[in-house]
Amino acid sequence: MAQLHILVTGSTGFVGSALVPFLAAGGHRVTRLVRATPEHGIAEVQWDPEAGVMDIARLEGLDAVVHLAGENIATGRWTAEKKAKIRDSRVGGTRLLCDSLAGLKQPPKVMVCASAIGYYGDRGDELLTEESAPGTGFLAGVCCEWEAEAKPAVQKGIRVVHPRFGMVLSGAGGALAKLLPPFRMGLGGVLGTGRQYISWIALDDLLGVIAHALATEALQGPVNAVTPNPVTNQEFTQTLGRLLSRVTLFSMPAVAARLAFGEIADEVLLASQRVQPTRLLATGYRFCYPDLEGALRHSLGE
Repeated sequence: MAQLHILVTGSTGFVGSALVPFLAAGGHRVTRLVRATPEHGIAEVQWDPEAGVMDIARLEGLDAVVHLAGENIATGRWTAEKKAKIRDSRVGGTRLLCDSLAGLKQPPKVMVCASAIGYYGDRGDELLTEESAPGTGFLAGVCCEWEAEAKPAVQKGIRVVHPRFGMVLSGAGGALAKLLPPFRMGLGGVLGTGRQYISWIALDDLLGVIAHALATEALQGPVNAVTPNPVTNQEFTQTLGRLLSRVTLFSMPAVAARLAFGEIADEVLLASQRVQPTRLLATGYRFCYPDLEGALRHSLGE
């Protein structure tokens, strides 16, 4: 891939903090879009999504944008205020960014605008591709709105790709890092029936998918950013327990999960999404960690 000048939002988050050095190591020039006042000597542009403020002039001449910014869905219970932050940080932020890009004299050629497999809702064992209809529920609605807000950029002629993230595996953050302490104490176990599907991707592969999306002209619109090998919650639990040499006898019935976590239990922990990366495979992306055991070993540093 040719060296690009890439704007990255959400650069301090779980994925963004890994993406920035990954892109820089590939020879790309990275500028971060940040809320704080830019530090002297650091390539940063300021914005305030809530106030609708953007330093638009600093966006001229970019080659690409990777938009990752959004409120963490997995911290705390989903109060009305929390749900508003989850939605507004994605929908409002994407609207401001895409409206700004659409107004440029020299817009970027490509934008990778994150989304999530929450788009599909809870679908049991149905095999889901990018052509599948959206599901129902809060996250499905957010994802639909989130992706729709990129329309001004598309109309400007920018190639927009929406990687729909599955569970991102890394020992340094995300869901796996939260699971490791209880599993290491022998308290890990199946959630609900254990039959719900988890569609996942190793963090290293997700970074590769973003780079692939930037470089691959044939990709646009939704792209499932998951491996071809989803597993059930029971399979995931047994594999992680075996690699950690821990028993996984404990279980949490669905009713207990709902009492403990509220709405996030049905939307995330108990929801089943059996997703296939049809467009990635069709455009020649090769996964470094296509199977769960290998991905977990890598994430655990084995």
